[in-house]
Amino acid sequence: MNRRRFTTFAVGAGVAGTLAALGLEGSRAEPETAVLPDRPLPVPADGFIRTAVAIGPGANVIDLSGPWEVFQDAAIAQAAGQFELFTVAESRGVVDASGGLRIAAAYSYETAPQPNVVVVPAHGTSERTLAWLRGVSRRADLVMSVCTGAFAVAEAGLLDGRTATTHHESWDALEQSFPSIRVLRGPRFVEHEHVATAGGLSSGIDLALRVVERYFGREVAQTTAAYLEYQGTGWLV
Repeated sequence: MNRRRFTTFAVGAGVAGTLAALGLEGSRAEPETAVLPDRPLPVPADGFIRTAVAIGPGANVIDLSGPWEVFQDAAIAQAAGQFELFTVAESRGVVDASGGLRIAAAYSYETAPQPNVVVVPAHGTSERTLAWLRGVSRRADLVMSVCTGAFAVAEAGLLDGRTATTHHESWDALEQSFPSIRVLRGPRFVEHEHVATAGGLSSGIDLALRVVERYFGREVAQTTAAYLEYQGTGWLV
């Protein structure tokens, strides 16, 4: 992935105001993208939803920490299962994320367990990243990107022929780079049964709450949002 695509978002200040000015706050996906099979995502028999968060150089902090917080806090609703979170990178060790934050990768691509959910934030990727995404996506319940993480998911071929979104400053670039993808401009997230893309930064929280809802139902997702003191309603479909 071009480094410019994710370093642009290392400075997150003012994004919410920009979205409001653009009239995007709280907007929803086009109807055709909001209709999914009327069934929850299956909670594994052992109750643990293994959730891999991909990290790499310049990983945007809120892109990964927003969904991480949502998934860890879903446990407070005492649902019949919980998310088991772990970080994955090209190799184990410390990764320099945005703003000087340093994050340890628990697993390399080769040693990471098969995840049920994959979170792809904006970060520097490589061909090894794409190969890992293609491999784990075959058995994952869902691959979700946040912000320009959509470029990695697109480069892996997981968005071909689908609708998708990304940060508003990268709509044009996503559309031009991947003609087979129809870019939706405005929704907090765009979802399909096994792949979903969130817009910029804080919209990853909305998509994560939606994923909680798909596994455990709306009541659990609402309880999680209340615990987070998150008042946004962009996750409601």
